Amino acid sequence: MPRQDPPHRAKKSLGQNFLTDPNICRKIVDALAPSADDYIIEIGPGQGALTEHLVETGARRLRALEMDYDLADRLAERWPGLDVVRTDALKFPWDELNDTGPCKIIGNLPYNVGSKLIWDIVSKVETLSRAVFMVQHEVALRLTAEPGTKAYGGLTAWVKNYCDTRYLFKVPPTVFRPRPKVDSAVVRFDPFPLTDRPVDRERLSGLVKLLFQQRRKQISTILRKRMKPEIEEWFQKEGVSPSLRPENLTPTQFRSLSLIY
Repeated sequence: MPRQDPPHRAKKSLGQNFLTDPNICRKIVDALAPSADDYIIEIGPGQGALTEHLVETGARRLRALEMDYDLADRLAERWPGLDVVRTDALKFPWDELNDTGPCKIIGNLPYNVGSKLIWDIVSKVETLSRAVFMVQHEVALRLTAEPGTKAYGGLTAWVKNYCDTRYLFKVPPTVFRPRPKVDSAVVRFDPFPLTDRPVDRERLSGLVKLLFQQRRKQISTILRKRMKPEIEEWFQKEGVSPSLRPENLTPTQFRSLSLIY
């Protein structure tokens, strides 16, 4: 009889919640629009719920980033052709993908690192053609929020300078093992052309963090020590009142202001 591996116990320290509904898994993979010509990277494949459907696409290269060595070994054994990388996705050199041609990235991201991963991926992977991530529902609302709304924040302003984001569907706790205490949701990311992305990531990042660390204050108050004629002219040109709060600026306005603040 074939050897039966013991069930894997989810590790709370790694934020593991395994998908158990094949229909949800297929919907997530379909949202990536995978093809046989694609290079696909999956973050945190776990027990292979999404991987199984990704393998079926016949993608020319399928890479899985898994930091749980036990799960990584099981994945490699189940799919010998799968490129399993035993690593923490937060430490993965995402900008190295810029030397490998177009790629697509997918994953059921742990709640505790999802925002940080997305922040890095959208800004560092210039060859990204599409990404689909499942995140905490609250984070999904932030990723797709519009200026002037409560959900709009630093993550929104940053990501929407690199990608068009689309909220696809909500995922209930009942399709996970163990069950999380909150809803999840799936978001699709379609990157802008390189010519439409920020030219200075560091300046944009600095401004976004500066303003949203004090999001309840007026922009003029936050920038008081940095105020100079160029910034005053910027407000006039954009038709923006300095008395507004950070969530009222569009992603594009954050980008243009970052070049002069």
